[in-house]
Amino acid sequence: MKMKKIIPGFIMCSLIAYIGTVLGGYFPKFGGASFAIILGIVVGNTLAKSEIFAEGSAFSESNLLSYSIVLLGGTLSIWNVLNVGVKGLSFIVIQMCITIAAALYIGRKMNFTKKFTYLMGSGNAVCGSSAIAAVAPVVKPERNDLGISITIVNLVGTLLMFLLPIISRVIFHGDTTMTSALIGGILQSVGQVIGAGQLMNNEILELSTIFKIVRIIFIVGVVAYLGRRTTSDNLREVETVREVETEIEVETNEISLKEAQSKKTKKLNIPWYIKGFFIFTFMNTVGLFPESVSHTFHLISSKFEIIALAGIGMRVKLSTLFSQGPKAIKYGLAIGVVQVVAAVSLIELIY
Repeated sequence: MKMKKIIPGFIMCSLIAYIGTVLGGYFPKFGGASFAIILGIVVGNTLAKSEIFAEGSAFSESNLLSYSIVLLGGTLSIWNVLNVGVKGLSFIVIQMCITIAAALYIGRKMNFTKKFTYLMGSGNAVCGSSAIAAVAPVVKPERNDLGISITIVNLVGTLLMFLLPIISRVIFHGDTTMTSALIGGILQSVGQVIGAGQLMNNEILELSTIFKIVRIIFIVGVVAYLGRRTTSDNLREVETVREVETEIEVETNEISLKEAQSKKTKKLNIPWYIKGFFIFTFMNTVGLFPESVSHTFHLISSKFEIIALAGIGMRVKLSTLFSQGPKAIKYGLAIGVVQVVAAVSLIELIY
């Protein structure tokens, strides 16, 4: 019975993903993922507004993204960390910390919710849509926040994909290592890194992709950190309510607080898909997956992600997007500016 409810929405998401992939083939710089979420928003607010599509789009949004993240681990290798060296690793870690800190600070100043800033911080610091999807289950954001954050991160990333090669030529004069660090250390998706690298040369394309892959490996730490912050936020809310309630209500809230505290350790546990991601990464690192299997994982993971993005788009309300979109774009651009300034400064300092 449940499967019957899922099928209509899943088929619609798959169709949107297919069209997005085809369009992405014609416009590779923009990418199939961006087309999928935008088409999903349009279709979800026009042709597919019926509740019959709700179960399937929700399934695509949550389940497929989790599977996609696990399979992504089977395409990565921990040895990539060695390829960027100590300097490269230091740059990546510091750059990611600055990006997350900037996203949280700017978001607070612009009066965005904490959960939305967590999504924007993870998406910009790690790997765009995949990072946001990985963080979402532990942060538990509003439905529209998920779609808007992915849309903004993809749009700003696409803009930076064209700007970073220009910035590199002006500041670093096309130096391979510095340019690769700039591109691989800032851009949100692997596709954007490849697109920017192709605007330079093959050496930069390969090295910037390695920088990007190392960032993706750190997704485990980012999920754990933001999960811990979310748990602390939730406990603080319970304690605040406890202080202002009447004596009778206080007794109830004390029970709620104890329950929340007893679940604290459980909530801080790494989600199953992140554990799966790390296990698959380790297995691929030690050579348990043949190259053909790893390639298959990559293909399936990409397909699942695009279908999931279509589902996320279908669940975004245009009214919310129009009301929050302009402000969210300014927020995304502000984070992007901080990323570029920080990256250029760090690269000049480290290299």
